[in-house]
Amino acid sequence: MVAGAYQTGLLSYFTHRDLFPSLMKYIQDSEILQQVETPFALLGLLVNYNKFEFQNPYRMRLDDFVNEKVIQKIVADIGHVCARERDQYVALQEDLPEGWATGITNTLSSLTLGVFAGGSKQAPQSSSAEPVADGFTRLPSPHSAILLGTYDFANANKLFCFNLVVQSKVDAHHPYETPFAALLSLSSYLLQHSHRTTRTSAYAYLCLLVFRVILEDQVLCKRICDEEGKTSVRLCRQRQPNLPLIRTERIIASSILDLTIDGINHNLKRRLDVELYIALLGIIHRLISHLSRARKRLQYHWSELWRSLLSFIKFLTSYSATLKSLAHMHTLLDSLVNLIALSLSVGESFLPGPADYDDLFYKLVETGDILTKFRDAYDLQKRSESSLPTLIEVSKHYDELLQQSKSGRKSKQLNPTQVSSVIKQGYETLNISTKDGLDQYDKFREADHKSLLKKIARVAVVDVKNRFREEDRT
Repeated sequence: MVAGAYQTGLLSYFTHRDLFPSLMKYIQDSEILQQVETPFALLGLLVNYNKFEFQNPYRMRLDDFVNEKVIQKIVADIGHVCARERDQYVALQEDLPEGWATGITNTLSSLTLGVFAGGSKQAPQSSSAEPVADGFTRLPSPHSAILLGTYDFANANKLFCFNLVVQSKVDAHHPYETPFAALLSLSSYLLQHSHRTTRTSAYAYLCLLVFRVILEDQVLCKRICDEEGKTSVRLCRQRQPNLPLIRTERIIASSILDLTIDGINHNLKRRLDVELYIALLGIIHRLISHLSRARKRLQYHWSELWRSLLSFIKFLTSYSATLKSLAHMHTLLDSLVNLIALSLSVGESFLPGPADYDDLFYKLVETGDILTKFRDAYDLQKRSESSLPTLIEVSKHYDELLQQSKSGRKSKQLNPTQVSSVIKQGYETLNISTKDGLDQYDKFREADHKSLLKKIARVAVVDVKNRFREEDRT
């Protein structure tokens, strides 16, 4: 009824008759996870009703809610729904290497828990790519509307965020997966398929907002970047190029970096989703800022991040005529350039060793004159907010050294080993003059995302209606 009356004045009845205590009592008394989803989805709709126009009482209730038993039930249900939604993607296209997927399935099947392996034994693989692609456009299911309430609770309540990050085990069918790992896993599938529908993009964006709120909490960010929080996350591998497959538990920050890189790589199109890319770069920025301040050296395939960011610059340069008129484009460009400049200036504090730092410079040198073309395509020389002059200065510095190294040689082409040697020698004469405060960022303010959040709320309302229609039919 709430979903059906969302655009009418009827819903004001529920803002005057407070249902919050009843919903929380229902969740507290629930005996199975499936009983938690409906009241929590309802709460998500009520919290979002005209919340930018007046002080929504349900939103205010979330701020000071401290019943940890109820919060833990909600977190468990979020993990359960996320794992189930992820498994639907896997049912359409198994994306783990055959030997590894089969091994996991066989092990879990012996424990009568074969569902965890993504249902690979039960999921027939389509002989044609078209039915699979069509299936992806229908995902995620309407049950994903629970992500709306997840975002609102995370934005309002630190205790909820803490339990979301630290709580263990989703349910009996996913014994090796925490709720946060399930949320990360679903997010990676949503991000790889974000380009398919506005629904998918909306839910992917909600997940990124949850991660942003969590990473801006220094206590939780420290845990995410710490060995203590290591866990295994099943990340989407349904589209090429794939990142290296990690088979062991690892620091959560590594999984977050992986899903952001996939988000950047797999949503490149002429009608670029600028807001999504700003959110992706913001997540990476917050992680690198924390790692550099804490001087935490993270073992990670950093070369994949540098390759992704610099390839993104090449894409933006190639399609500048189409892209430069998009809203918030200069914010995106500044975020991208400043992130690379930050990595150059503080890389020694968070990269595992000199080879990783050298690789960043190597890939920057490889871009050649792309940086200059990029600057000219978007008139970035006029923007004081951009650190692009720093990148061009570094590139030019090494270009001169490489030209000097080539002189006197029979071969005018240097091999990778020779280029790396020049890069190391170049540190002695390199002066990186970066802007102050590159590691700083603006704290999340919901009002800055008002228009987009209203659109996402409408998507969730439609999904809740569709969910109950489908259940009525069955």
